[in-house]
Amino acid sequence: QVQVVESGGGLVQPGGSLRLSCAVSGSISSMYSMDWYRQTPGKSRTLVARISKGGSTNYEDSVKGRFTISRDNAKNTVYLQMNSLKPEDTAVYYCHRDSLPPLWGQGTQVTVSS
Repeated sequence: QVQVVESGGGLVQPGGSLRLSCAVSGSISSMYSMDWYRQTPGKSRTLVARISKGGSTNYEDSVKGRFTISRDNAKNTVYLQMNSLKPEDTAVYYCHRDSLPPLWGQGTQVTVSS
């Protein structure tokens, strides 16, 4: 069974950094685009960053220049390096495989607070 497992969330001070990891088991993730979404209470899940199967990347405007998405196909793992974190980055972050059916992880909490 294919599973997506996120890790790396936590509490960080404003201006700090975190690196999220998304491990996809039982699948060749290089065949798919992979995304990071985030969600805050009472709001819809929104796309933060995407990496295509070819390696091209796209970012939501508020994270451009601060977040970097990357993938290690040999490890079936996608990363989200988050620098210069702001309180408004606080959310649950979800990894998503762009496939049919789509595949979601359970989410990892990121809290940016002093």
